[in-house]
Parts: sequence; C-alpha cells; structure tokens
Amino acid sequence: MTEPAPVESSRDGSLSFGWHLPLTLRALGRHQLGALVGTGVDFGAMIACVEGLGLAPAGAAAIGSALGAVTNFTVGRTWVFRRRSESASGQAFRYALVSAASAGWNSFGEHLVHDLAHVRYVLARAFVALAVGVLWNFPMHRHFVFR
Repeated sequence: MTEPAPVESSRDGSLSFGWHLPLTLRALGRHQLGALVGTGVDFGAMIACVEGLGLAPAGAAAIGSALGAVTNFTVGRTWVFRRRSESASGQAFRYALVSAASAGWNSFGEHLVHDLAHVRYVLARAFVALAVGVLWNFPMHRHFVFR
C-alpha cells in the first residue's frame, strides 16, 4: 500500500493533496461568496416579485432563479475566476450545463438526505447545497466553465 502524497504548493498558489485535485483556498472562498451573492439575488428577487408585484411564488421563483444564475455567472467570470478574455457565450453554455447537472445533484441529494435519512428538509437542503457547491460546482466552474 502506498502512502498518500504530501500536500504541496504549486507556483499558482494551489495545493495538491496527492490525488491531483488542485484546490485554491482563495478561489474556493471567492466561489462560496459569489454563490452567496447569487443566492441573495435569487431570494430577494423572488420575495420582491411575490410581495411587491403580486406574482405567484412559482413564477417568482423562476425569475429569482434566473437572476441569481446570471449574477453568479457574472461574479464567477469577473471576480472569482477572472476569465474575461474568452467569449462569454461559450462560458455561459458550459455554465448552463453545469447548472443543470447541479440541479440534478441537489435533487438527488435531497432525496437521499431528507427522504431516506429523514433529516429535516431545510437542514438537508443546506447540507446538500454546500456539498454540491464544494464538490461539484467549484471544480466544474474552475476546470470546465472558466478554464
């Protein structure tokens, strides 16, 4: 049995944990802040549409989700990963693919944690969202969307 490789720092400041998954802690922190901003826009817009415009919650949720996604994409492109030189349309297409898969992972995780493990749905949602954000969204945004 081989020993795991030690943690090593590379020239770009990323850390390698022996399984060849570079993880830049600063980028991860920015990614999570960007997700928080996008979520704030999502929920804020949804509440404004319901309370201020009298829209139905389902329609308001769709509007909020779209605005949150646009916000998260823009923050990711300009601040988190700083990848403005490539065409935004190519990045947006890849972002949409990752987001669709993320929705599936979130739904599957909610099923596992809430339905099967019987954890309260809000706590399950928070746990699953954090796990999907760190284990799926961050690596896919870093290495596929904003490469």
